[in-house]
Amino acid sequence: MSLTEKQFDVLSAIATEKELLTQRDLTRITGCSLGTVNKSIKELTDAGLLEEGAITEAGIVALEPYRVKRAIFIAAGFGSRMVPITLNTPKPLVRVKGVRIIDHLLDACLEAGIDDIYIVRGYLAEQFDQLLYKYPNIHFLENPVYNEANNISSSVIARSLLSNAYVFEADLLLSNPKIIKKYHYYSDFLAIPVEKTDDWCFVVKNGVIQEEKVGGTDCWQMVGISYWNEEDGKKLEKDIASVYESPGGRERYWEQVPLVYRKDNYKVHVCECSADDIIEIDTLRELKAIDKTYDV
Repeated sequence: MSLTEKQFDVLSAIATEKELLTQRDLTRITGCSLGTVNKSIKELTDAGLLEEGAITEAGIVALEPYRVKRAIFIAAGFGSRMVPITLNTPKPLVRVKGVRIIDHLLDACLEAGIDDIYIVRGYLAEQFDQLLYKYPNIHFLENPVYNEANNISSSVIARSLLSNAYVFEADLLLSNPKIIKKYHYYSDFLAIPVEKTDDWCFVVKNGVIQEEKVGGTDCWQMVGISYWNEEDGKKLEKDIASVYESPGGRERYWEQVPLVYRKDNYKVHVCECSADDIIEIDTLRELKAIDKTYDV
């Protein structure tokens, strides 16, 4: 059966949690009212997708179209604002409190059952081989023009893999792995609701991204993690190549394809997280503030 959004919220929560959830648990997790949760449980039970509050085999099958199939990491860049740390180490491999930045993201993917993982590498590419000792399932994609074009060049290389896929900026320090989810109802971008920001942000209406811009008030600060469903992934495969080959295309950021240059082809939702869940370490000063071992 085709799931409504509320049915999906309830069913995916039940499928993801290891313990049997009460209706009040589901209200807290999904943000739905108790009445909506009760109604959805009844509908799912009547359809054979739940039995005594637990998901059935039919329920797992019903969720399959919404399951994340793979993860793509954009990790080819230099990380110039973290010099001199990045002179000898790609930014995603920099250790924060003893752990490589990218490890937190990779661990969260595996915890969510996402083990088909691709890393697009460029700068000091061979250093990423060290990841294979801990993560032997990783596949590498090579970006030979990482120093001649913006990160759209990495998405061009991975464009055939974007259906039912997460796309990660590989230099985000994750503290809450639960924001990486096994199932998604829509294509979406993680973002943090803020009163004011000077960073990249979204204007959002009814949960859908209307505009991407730099700086704003009462907006959503962009986090470099997104999910693309099967339909949008297929469109991205064509649109990324088209924008890249257009005048000035090599200077674009990859997410500008669905959010700016081909925005009429997509309806991208916002997926809320908080500043406590994940941060981007942009500069050496920010790294020193988090890990005092660099403050020497």
